[in-house]
Amino acid sequence: MKLFFDVNDKPKFGQLIVFAIQQLLAIMAATLVVPVIVGNNMSSAAALFGAGVGTLVYVLFTKKKSPVFLGSSFAFIASMFAAFAGATSMALGYLGLIIGAIFAGLVYVVIAIVVKFVGTNWIDKLMPAVVIGPTVAIIGLSLAGNAVGDIVKGNIVGQDGAQLAAPIVCLICGLVTLFTTMLCSTYGKKMIKLIPFIIGIVAGYVTATIFTIIGNIAGLDALKVINFAPFMALVEGGVTLNTFVQVPDFTFLTAFGGMGEVTGSYIATIAVAYVPVAFVVFAEHIADHKNISSIIEKDLLKEPGLHRTLLGDGIGSMVGAFFGGCPNTTYGESVGCVAITRNASVVTIIAAAVGAIIVSFIAPFIAFVNSIPSCVMGGVCMALYGFIAVSGLKMFKNIDLEENRNLFVVSVILIAGIGGLTLTFGKVTLTAIACALILGIITNLILSKKAE
Repeated sequence: MKLFFDVNDKPKFGQLIVFAIQQLLAIMAATLVVPVIVGNNMSSAAALFGAGVGTLVYVLFTKKKSPVFLGSSFAFIASMFAAFAGATSMALGYLGLIIGAIFAGLVYVVIAIVVKFVGTNWIDKLMPAVVIGPTVAIIGLSLAGNAVGDIVKGNIVGQDGAQLAAPIVCLICGLVTLFTTMLCSTYGKKMIKLIPFIIGIVAGYVTATIFTIIGNIAGLDALKVINFAPFMALVEGGVTLNTFVQVPDFTFLTAFGGMGEVTGSYIATIAVAYVPVAFVVFAEHIADHKNISSIIEKDLLKEPGLHRTLLGDGIGSMVGAFFGGCPNTTYGESVGCVAITRNASVVTIIAAAVGAIIVSFIAPFIAFVNSIPSCVMGGVCMALYGFIAVSGLKMFKNIDLEENRNLFVVSVILIAGIGGLTLTFGKVTLTAIACALILGIITNLILSKKAE
């Protein structure tokens, strides 16, 4: 795949701003939703700020050679719940989020030190293309249900908690988004090809707005797709400076109040909740970077090196949680955006990170993102997640699937991943991706000796 912009290329300033906004739109919904799921008054804007700072840390450690954005990690949601469940106050719970991220980051740091001195040959042996390829495909396929579920959802719910918009209306909005994105990416001129997601989201948003306006005028709940409440909340008290600029509720500000409540048992609880998950996410880190490497046709595990990507991810997670409470991770949406737009410029990632920091203070922008209906993002994600899956499948295109050993490895990974095989040990859950990868590694090792 020929890239429009390679890793070291620098787009013109005007293009750069637009590309950065596109990256932001691709990762923002998921980044903002993690603190919403965890609750406990966590700030979505602070999580976005943390993601921006964490991404800059990652770019620094990887010597500006890896074009990927770090966002709030879904893998640590259960761990974050545990931090609040074991806390004696809200302040201690917030402090627990930071302590947990430090534990998780330290796991990455320790592995990075080992890799620095031992090298990555052991990884190539444990996780060759026949293992990593289908695992990356599973990352995309495992998200398929989210995209399909979102594409029939609106943002307005009734008193009974059910959405008002008819699923078919939401589906139309999602398909407008998807087809606009596809057409722009396939037939558009160079600049259009580089920003298909922005155009697609705008087209879907406009379509949803038209349906909602008609629904409000005609009194038809089935057409009400968009909830404009985030905008209304900004002007409830009149138009003031706070309507446009709001300082996020940073995690560390609340966490400092819990310093005197820390106990050894609480720290142990946090360690048990975060450390095992960090090892699971490490496996996904490998898969993500193999995927990015295949897209840019440069092996990031060798240059800048796995130890650097791990340090960037680990330290970036610590920094992200300090500000936003959420450990960060490399985002599949960002990788998919690079794959579809063929823009691998790290300068774009840097601009997106700076943009995330800036817009976390801009209340109307946060309100706009929060108002984007699920069906519109679902249309975008159908393309993003699909490209992740295809990127994985391309990794083992040269693998001989007529050979039983390879056939079994791929089969086991695909079925375990798509089937949703998970294992839970206490408060620790091995995700379907982690289980599929581990099972694939074991299968590959067992069948490593060629049949005579």
